[in-house]
Amino acid sequence: MKQWMAAAVAAGAVALPLLAQGADITIGFQKGSGLLSMIKAQGAMEKALAGHRVKWIEFPAGPQMLEALNAGSIDFGSTGAPPPVFAQAGGVDLLYVGAEPAPVASEAIFVPRDSPLHSVAALKGKRVAFQKGSGSHFLLASALDKAGLKMADIVPVYLSPSDARAAFVSGSIDAWVVWDPYFAAAQKAYQVRVLADYTGLPLANGYYLASRRFVQQSPQLVSTVLEQVAAAGKWANAHPQQTGASLTQLTGLPADIVTTWLARSRFGATPLTPAIVASQQHVADVFYQQKLIPKPVDIASRVWAWQPRSGVRPD
Repeated sequence: MKQWMAAAVAAGAVALPLLAQGADITIGFQKGSGLLSMIKAQGAMEKALAGHRVKWIEFPAGPQMLEALNAGSIDFGSTGAPPPVFAQAGGVDLLYVGAEPAPVASEAIFVPRDSPLHSVAALKGKRVAFQKGSGSHFLLASALDKAGLKMADIVPVYLSPSDARAAFVSGSIDAWVVWDPYFAAAQKAYQVRVLADYTGLPLANGYYLASRRFVQQSPQLVSTVLEQVAAAGKWANAHPQQTGASLTQLTGLPADIVTTWLARSRFGATPLTPAIVASQQHVADVFYQQKLIPKPVDIASRVWAWQPRSGVRPD
């Protein structure tokens, strides 16, 4: 894994601007969630920001990470599309500073293979488990809408991935919605049948987020962090075998599960384009229309215009 990140940093190396010595940054990450966890494990950010203090805090999911952002415990982190929408509606003063590629098949609604349910429409009145406020929440809401249903038409069971796995195995839920690598692990361990992924549905990017205070105080530092993430992501996409070996070691998951996960994933960081902003606004609008957040939120007003320096070309 050391060779993986050393190569990634070398491949994506850019001349860094001079930053104010002693500037600090605290980064939130989810263990095994992908790029940030790999960068953290190898100390790559510390190498890129030599002379600056970098602190990492691990979180079980995006909502908890953004609570910490609101409290000032972290400055920067990454989540799926829904957590910042819920955070905005709750008054968190965050900014979208970068975007990750939108997943298509790395998150799904699925049932046991012998289930009598064969469509999303058949979920009406059924118990469906998912992490509240996660990307799975939006996938389920979008799939139900396409099938002519609302969240109120199902019985939502708000569970973390580990708790949902136990409920799925015991048969106490009818369907489970979750992302990789939990989805890939379920496919291997159990006989499952996919009812829907993002195919044919509005996509939802992942996002890099920072507190407004931190962006205003250290915009150059935020830009440099994003450039390093973009460089590492570009290398990871081009070297799936080395990336897979790194994630296998980091997560402890079997290599075949990691291979499945990587085959339907893309890493990286890009500025928010008008299309990406519109996509996230759609996520927010869906949650408001379904009365899952108490008020509408405006995405464009929370976007920081990251402008990568010449010679830095994010994917």
